Amino acid sequence: MIIDVDRLPEDGLKISREFDFLSTEVVEENAVFLKPVQAELVVRKVGEEVQIKGKIQTCISFVCSRCLSPFEFSVDSPFDMIALPEEFELEKEELDREDMNRSFLYGRKIDLRDVVLEQLNLTFPLKPLCSSDCQGICPVCGKLIKSGDCSCVAGDTDSRLEKLKNFLRDKR
Repeated sequence: MIIDVDRLPEDGLKISREFDFLSTEVVEENAVFLKPVQAELVVRKVGEEVQIKGKIQTCISFVCSRCLSPFEFSVDSPFDMIALPEEFELEKEELDREDMNRSFLYGRKIDLRDVVLEQLNLTFPLKPLCSSDCQGICPVCGKLIKSGDCSCVAGDTDSRLEKLKNFLRDKR
């Protein structure tokens, strides 16, 4: 959905819409959308700036980075951003905190689909985990540690590291 900035009403534009994205469009490789992305957006022009406030909601299936089990990840995230005309784009050595919520308008149009996709990607965890205490897969037998089927001894160490282990123990 493309918005022409010059045609925005004075009181802004309120949009409530579902967006369908392909799994290949998001940054997480193994993401599967369980629901369409519901977006509530308010787009206003304030001087030369365009303010976009909104909230996105959806449910996505991720694969846990430790145990490789699929799990549901709910997104319910508000956002607030400002788009400036491209003339205001300055090359900076370092970004300020307020620069993190800014983008630039190229061609006086805003593609809200791109805005929603960007905000959605920002909600994803860096390392998707089914739970914060997930222990993952046993490196010896390959079974899920949380299932209790693994009876491997965790004390096995690489014999090549014994000298380092002794050195560190002696140093204490």
